[in-house]
Amino acid sequence: MMKMLLKTLWLNAAITLLLPTLLTAQLTFEKEAPPTMDELASNHERYVYNVRYGFLNLGEIEVIVTPDTTWQGMELIHLRTVMRSNSRIPFMGKRDVHYQSFSGYTEDWPYSYQFWRDDMHSGEFDRYKIVFDREAGEVIFHEYAEPTDTLALEEPASGGDVIFLYARQFAGTEQGYQLPVYIDDEKGSVTASNSPQIEQRSYDAFPEPIDTYYSEGVADIDGPFGFTGNFRAWFATDDLRIPLEAHVRVLFGNVRVSLIHYERLE
Repeated sequence: MMKMLLKTLWLNAAITLLLPTLLTAQLTFEKEAPPTMDELASNHERYVYNVRYGFLNLGEIEVIVTPDTTWQGMELIHLRTVMRSNSRIPFMGKRDVHYQSFSGYTEDWPYSYQFWRDDMHSGEFDRYKIVFDREAGEVIFHEYAEPTDTLALEEPASGGDVIFLYARQFAGTEQGYQLPVYIDDEKGSVTASNSPQIEQRSYDAFPEPIDTYYSEGVADIDGPFGFTGNFRAWFATDDLRIPLEAHVRVLFGNVRVSLIHYERLE
């Protein structure tokens, strides 16, 4: 159970909190349409989320989106998700897991070139890696740098983390989406529907309740960062539709991931 709870620290810290007024000032509300991939790919962002299972504080997730990253001569997006567990929970212990990816994008979607995991708490780098070989049309899985399986590539192929960008293009609309996901030597998908209705919700990152859009869906395999089955999510109504909250299904209930800090970096 604890392994599944740890994997469910979704959407991927040591926190430096800014004043709430500074956080609020970073949100802009200049257009009604959701962001394009060009807009999402041009912003350097940092998020920190708290993760709770009932009354238990499981830990925190830090997500950093870095544009204009050069890798193998290509200009890509570097997406890093850091998951740190609450070591005071019995039987869980200290966990410091880093998920990272290099991703390109088209006008319509982001897609991965490499996705990998480092277990920092045990000093295991490249613990798990997925290589998306578009020339060969293959997705190659590795554990401890050794190939374990190969599947056919379906676009927009990803290890699951690019949903953090992809889903924001649909928030606040009535348009749904389906995203192919490769993880744990399998291919599955995340399917979601969206609503344009606005609801006010409260978050530690902001001094007052803010307007949000709602989304819900299902992951048909052990999906992004371990969640599976039904999920619910909320996004801000700002120009970038920042992800605010997710409720994801685990074995004995739901894990809640909630934003406690947000900033745009220069």
